Amino acid sequence: MTTTSPAAVPTDVAPAAVAGVAPGVAPLTRYVAEFVVGTQEKDIPAEVQQLAKKAILDALGVALPGAISAPGKVLTGYLQDLGCAGPATVIGTPHRLAPRFAALANGTAMHADDYDDTLQAETGRYQGVHPTAPVLSAVLAAGEARGASGRDLLLAYQVGVEVACRLFDATHVNHILHGFHATATCGMLGAAAAVARLYGMDADAVATTLGIAASQAGGLQENFGTSVKPFHAGRSAEVGIVAADLQGRGFTASPIILEAKRGFFQALGGGHEAARLLGKLGQPWSFVDRGIWLKAFPTGSLGHPAMTKMLELVRQHDIHPGDVARIRVKTSQNIHHTLLHHQPKNELQAKFSLEFCLAALLLERKCGLNQFHDEYVMRPDVQDTIAKVEYATYSPEEATRERHTIVTSHVEIEMKDGQRHGGRVDAGKGNKANPMSEDEVADKFRECAEFSHWPMGKAERAIALVRRLEDVADIREITRELTAAGD
Repeated sequence: MTTTSPAAVPTDVAPAAVAGVAPGVAPLTRYVAEFVVGTQEKDIPAEVQQLAKKAILDALGVALPGAISAPGKVLTGYLQDLGCAGPATVIGTPHRLAPRFAALANGTAMHADDYDDTLQAETGRYQGVHPTAPVLSAVLAAGEARGASGRDLLLAYQVGVEVACRLFDATHVNHILHGFHATATCGMLGAAAAVARLYGMDADAVATTLGIAASQAGGLQENFGTSVKPFHAGRSAEVGIVAADLQGRGFTASPIILEAKRGFFQALGGGHEAARLLGKLGQPWSFVDRGIWLKAFPTGSLGHPAMTKMLELVRQHDIHPGDVARIRVKTSQNIHHTLLHHQPKNELQAKFSLEFCLAALLLERKCGLNQFHDEYVMRPDVQDTIAKVEYATYSPEEATRERHTIVTSHVEIEMKDGQRHGGRVDAGKGNKANPMSEDEVADKFRECAEFSHWPMGKAERAIALVRRLEDVADIREITRELTAAGD
């Protein structure tokens, strides 16, 4: 089977030559499959490799508190009760499970605190996708079972993240507007692509693996703010392994699952924009295109610009809670719709409440893992401060006129003496425009380890190993540092 470079569009399948595809429709599944097979380490710029290692360290760190979160503990306990023992590590625990189930547990843990990375949608579109949690969880579990090298894991991870991000870009906006969660759909196909690459499949096998995975893609936004949202990332990782394993045992699936009239894009979004995918994989890589956003706060990233501005104002003007009359915030209608818990009563709702996050920043000058628990959310002073937040939205016309980004936010703090402090912000901390440094990501890993009561010696060794991931001969060197005593 002929392979292509990441830049190439396949020419061996004519757009109108395949049953089930309308005349003139591009062979998208084949293009993705050829990218998965053909991409080599030399095709990935050094900057992209460095950003990938930073994202991997970030995700492994957030898995530690995720493992002891309510969803993490429930799911791991359930899998233990099923007797799913195997060779793959459940991060932050002494448990080892079959790869598919370790991927399920780890993907859920990485997304449990909403502290994992995000690719924001392009301006004029909606929401984003969390690519690393499903992709990394899948290749880590599958790779650990095979004794894969750090270099192998890094390449498979890069391929899977790129596929997830570009499929998200190509999907019709109705995919989001009708309620699907892209991490559970595009993230699932990214995980499948990554495992297929790790397994060394040819393009036919990759296409089949994508076909198997696509029939399982789902996940509904209505479950944001509940245990199900992080479960979406875990299921995506699990399906990535299941799809690849079933293909290896002879399972069949449509080889045109993306572009087919009854395929992924049409069924889950009512269509797609081929120009957002064809010729885009690795050209440039998503890590350096819009950039993949590492989170400074463990909450939905759409609120991070407003949070960044709020913290800046509080520190700059030394604002104390008792002196504040009200807080005004204005975002897009989409952000208001996504951060849907405007009067949160528990931790999970608070993660999707911009009002809570702004209140915490005023009260504590931080909004981290220690603020997201039910007791803190229901503290009287927190609830009183939430009540001071006035949340308004701007119209799409205003956004166009004022050249807003997808996350442009306005924050104003009105003091009891009549003074007002505020401003506009177009990107939050961690965005490409305001990135987290390698040292800041390492510190975030340490924060997660400390919160989880993880041995700091193990944490430091994990940081050092990921920083030289391409030189690690066996990724079990890394998972050993993420396994609790008692194994």
